[in-house]
Amino acid sequence: MTRVPASVWTSSAGVEIRDLVPATLRRSWVARGHCPDRDLYSLFAAHVRAHPTRTAVVDTEGSVDYARLDADVRHLAARLAEHGLGARDVIAVRVPNGRRAVAAELAVAALGAVALPYPPGHGSRGPASLLARSRARAVIVEDARDAVPEARLPHLEAVFSWGEPHHPAGVCLTAPARRPFRPRPVDAEAPARILVSSGSEAEPKMVAYSHNAMAGGRANYLRALAGGDADGMRNLVLVPLASSFGSLGTSVTVAALGATLLVQDAFDPREALRMLTAHRPTHVFGVPTMLRRLAERPPAPGEDLSGLRALVSSGAALPGATAELCARRFGRPVVTVYGSSDGVNCHTAATGLAPDTGTGLPDPAVADIRVAPGTGEIHARGPMTPLCYVAAPDLDARYRTPDGWVRTGDRGRLDAHGRLHVLGRLKQIVVRGGYNISPAEVEQALAAHPSVAEAACVGVPDDELGERLCACVREPPGVPAVTLGDLTGFLETACGLERRKLPELLLRVPEMPLGPTGKICRPTLARLAATGAARSGVPHTGGHEHP
Repeated sequence: MTRVPASVWTSSAGVEIRDLVPATLRRSWVARGHCPDRDLYSLFAAHVRAHPTRTAVVDTEGSVDYARLDADVRHLAARLAEHGLGARDVIAVRVPNGRRAVAAELAVAALGAVALPYPPGHGSRGPASLLARSRARAVIVEDARDAVPEARLPHLEAVFSWGEPHHPAGVCLTAPARRPFRPRPVDAEAPARILVSSGSEAEPKMVAYSHNAMAGGRANYLRALAGGDADGMRNLVLVPLASSFGSLGTSVTVAALGATLLVQDAFDPREALRMLTAHRPTHVFGVPTMLRRLAERPPAPGEDLSGLRALVSSGAALPGATAELCARRFGRPVVTVYGSSDGVNCHTAATGLAPDTGTGLPDPAVADIRVAPGTGEIHARGPMTPLCYVAAPDLDARYRTPDGWVRTGDRGRLDAHGRLHVLGRLKQIVVRGGYNISPAEVEQALAAHPSVAEAACVGVPDDELGERLCACVREPPGVPAVTLGDLTGFLETACGLERRKLPELLLRVPEMPLGPTGKICRPTLARLAATGAARSGVPHTGGHEHP
């Protein structure tokens, strides 16, 4: 099939972003009311006019209302503009969760530029790759010392920060602007934000979203969570705002919905529980590991959950045991969202958590979903569908169809009621002696064991069989240490797993290592498991466990 010609946005540094969805489809989503056909800053400004004193952001510094936040946004936009930045630029944002991160991203949107948020953290290889491939002209950081050295990045012209400009290209954001910022109209179909996802690629993937896709499709999924009334939402977002999951913060909760966003600098379960009482969020968003850690903590004196409507899990499969623990601990619905930065979303807000409901009915206001015949791969296309991958035509060829569908890389099925059931990754497998083992299948079964709080399975290299499966588990507090024999016996007898799927190694961890986005870091577990196997020796039969 011939690929439909795409509209092209080209940055001042020469990076092309193409819309791989036919324009007729994009316009039909606007006509049906699925997309607002307005840019993110104009939507935000309308909320400022409508309710200037409403709380926009609650962070560790306190709270800031919409009027004060807008003043900060306009100041930042003026500072960016007077250094020559505008609607044809990519501007990176590497700022910890908080009002400054929100203001920075909205300032980029106000310019009509494209924001590239990515979480702060140790190491420069990933950020350097993102900045180089996106050809970002500037980066906004909390502290200029966090910036990647400009010698490796010829397109990087300025490093904006709130502190001293400890950088050759440094610009202090707190200095007065020479002239006030005056926003200009921005095409709602133009790129607004680049979502970053590690996925299974060697380098982080960059996925470009338009204003309409963020304020339309991605916002519609939050509206559904709120039963259609998102105006009063108070969303406690536990993940980094710069992550794919965290994009529901600035662009959606604040800009599109005009609601209240609550954040922490970094995930702290004790502090998160305190915020439930002190600031009364209606919804809590986190990856399963985060929600599990909240649920494992006992209630504090005076705990008040009366404002809470639901906990929302995404970023990884939600184990049934974690969902049940959260439901018991908080007495509220637990909604699991199947979604990704690549442009797919489906959740159980209307259908519940029973196994036969899958991940719920696809919402045409968010994304239609189909399952490809033969491969069983899940495809998605709809108002939230991104424009394309950035600086990666190979990824566009691999993950996008000629008519704009996104290939997710996940296997699934649609049942007789049209509900989606996700069956695991197409490629995330462990190959043992020529036999493919799905880690997701084993993890799901392990999660039902009473002595397992969290489980992740990884492959360990083996000279004889290629790989062996290692079960990495965290046990609930106060339970006896689980053994490999306990687990394999449970998997075989209680869960009915074939013997060739059983893990041959066990790694017990006090805490699951987390990556920058809050998901379990599988590469770290794989290294720990491989080190333990090498130290103790992997048996040819039976199994082995190491602490």
